[in-house]
Amino acid sequence: QVQLVESGGGLVQAGGSLRLSCAASGSIFSINAMGWYRQAPGKQRELAAAITSGGSTNYADSVKGRFTISRDNAKNTVYLQMNSLKPEDTAVYYCNAGVSYYTDYGHGTLDAWGQGTLVTVSS
Repeated sequence: QVQLVESGGGLVQAGGSLRLSCAASGSIFSINAMGWYRQAPGKQRELAAAITSGGSTNYADSVKGRFTISRDNAKNTVYLQMNSLKPEDTAVYYCNAGVSYYTDYGHGTLDAWGQGTLVTVSS
């Protein structure tokens, strides 16, 4: 059907940078909004950044000015450039996308999620 595969997580020191990628694959007709959510240990999942198909972006206050979300519609891929990382950015980061996909009878819609990638920021 549709899969989202994330990459780019890892361990970084405070002040460092990481770039996350998320590629969507499958019988995709179109992708609407895409976003990155994160879940820190013991906390609820929260939106970090989102981008519409037209390129409009939205950021959590905690990441504004440090994170940049972008997408390549031709590659069905969304990116999250994370700069000036802080220990409080430590979390599992999940990719999310609103996907329309082909079915035998037309189109279906799906709120797709990736498997998550761990970002650890050491102090």
